[in-house]
Amino acid sequence: MLKTIYSYNVNGLRAAIKRGFALWLEETQPDVICLQEIKVKPEQMDTSIFDLLGYRHYWYPAEKLGYSGVALFCKDKPDKVVYGMGIDKYDREGRLIRADFGDITVISVYFPSGTTGDERQTFKMAFLYDFLKWIENLRAERPNLIISGDYNIAHKDIDVIFPENYNKISGFLPEERAWVDKFLSCGYVDTFRFFHSQSVVYSWWSYRLNAREKDYGWRIDYIFAANNLIQRIHSASIKQDAIHSDHCPVAVTVDFCD
Repeated sequence: MLKTIYSYNVNGLRAAIKRGFALWLEETQPDVICLQEIKVKPEQMDTSIFDLLGYRHYWYPAEKLGYSGVALFCKDKPDKVVYGMGIDKYDREGRLIRADFGDITVISVYFPSGTTGDERQTFKMAFLYDFLKWIENLRAERPNLIISGDYNIAHKDIDVIFPENYNKISGFLPEERAWVDKFLSCGYVDTFRFFHSQSVVYSWWSYRLNAREKDYGWRIDYIFAANNLIQRIHSASIKQDAIHSDHCPVAVTVDFCD
């Protein structure tokens, strides 16, 4: 059965709802939507709107109010939901949630940003190392992985406007891009690039200087898949018409075997 999986950094779920996110969700009806940077605990808002839309919703907010956090909404009940990576310094920030559906595992992950200074860049690089170790351990148990999220890294020159301007900026540093190379070499596929090898399409734009209107953006939101799953992925896309955030959703259509 074909199902759609979306990944969307909403940059504050309550703010996104004010911009029409709930109506968009009703119209779009993805089977699974992975959210990042929700910036809210479920008890801080009326979650019944998602019940009315037919979604089961699982939340993993950060301990710090108004910061980070991930969630996963789905039409079908997962067989299992796991909150966090089991690494306290990341789990306190609500970085990852996992749901198992049959033989497929879907992950919503929000990678740290290093743009606020050296301390957070060091934290980000440690996360990259620990995440790869964690995901490889999980893959030994659950080989059919779909890893959706905001990675806060533009991988190739094609993934950022004016790449020559950003090679000393967090999010496009050589060591970050090399990590993506290493990650993919371990047996993962960038689903968008699998179907659109040369397309220049971005998923994030600064709020400054009319960047979105000019399409001065970065592609930092990805749905990666374990390479053994790629033949079950039928399409991948970036949904730039969704304007509830400084990001837009990315999506895949996947064959979930019943």
